[in-house]
Amino acid sequence: MSTAKNAARSAHSSSTFRAVARVGYAVLGLLHIIIGSIAITIATGAGGGSADQSGAMSQIRESPFGLVVLWVIVIGLTALSLFEIAQAFFASDTAGDDKKKWGRRVKHLGTAGAYIAVAATALTYALGGSSSSSGSTQSLSAQLLATPGGVFLLVLVGLVVAVVGGAFVYKGVTKKFEEKLNLPPATLGKAIVGFGIAGYVAKGIAVGVAGLLFIVAAFTQDPEAAGGLDGALQSLAQLPFGQVILWIVGAGLILYGLFCFARARYARM
Repeated sequence: MSTAKNAARSAHSSSTFRAVARVGYAVLGLLHIIIGSIAITIATGAGGGSADQSGAMSQIRESPFGLVVLWVIVIGLTALSLFEIAQAFFASDTAGDDKKKWGRRVKHLGTAGAYIAVAATALTYALGGSSSSSGSTQSLSAQLLATPGGVFLLVLVGLVVAVVGGAFVYKGVTKKFEEKLNLPPATLGKAIVGFGIAGYVAKGIAVGVAGLLFIVAAFTQDPEAAGGLDGALQSLAQLPFGQVILWIVGAGLILYGLFCFARARYARM
């Protein structure tokens, strides 16, 4: 066990491993730029598509060198998820009391799980398959509703997702994300912070609405109401001034993508 832990520590501190993990941030940026662009096309009525990871993967596969890019996404996000797992057990050693230590571990492991899910979607498309993020969300909702206490469980899922969305907004408004960056001075650093603020708030709104849709699905007993990120963005378009709101959120997701590119360069790892 000690040898395995030492090997994991060595990999965690490896400059090569960290460089590959930084690629993970860059591919996250690419995905958010594509998703934001799809959202804007929906808002302007110029097109459509699925404004989520599946829609982004589909567009990437159809582009020149798309298969190569998909494999880069798989490798980069897998490395980034492994880095988060390592952070959960090594960086938390100095976290202070047990509550803070376990809180950080849960946070790192949850982030790793999200990266693994996106990497799995990319792998599916790289191998020639396809998937539907909104379809998977609706299927999960239907399965939960079919179980005893399913309404409660689905509401709980919705609340957790909504809280995650709120956390993104909080990080954006308070600029908490700066703690994990070695920002460059002057104008470039200010621009990165601006991208981060707008991006975190926009993503928080989208994720928060997705959480609310789970709750709506629970109370209406309609699993199709839970449409994931694409459903959340589509629902924004149905609000008063919805096209304007969706355009703003889409632009914010693009800025979050640009922030992720900057994070690939300036993240503290």
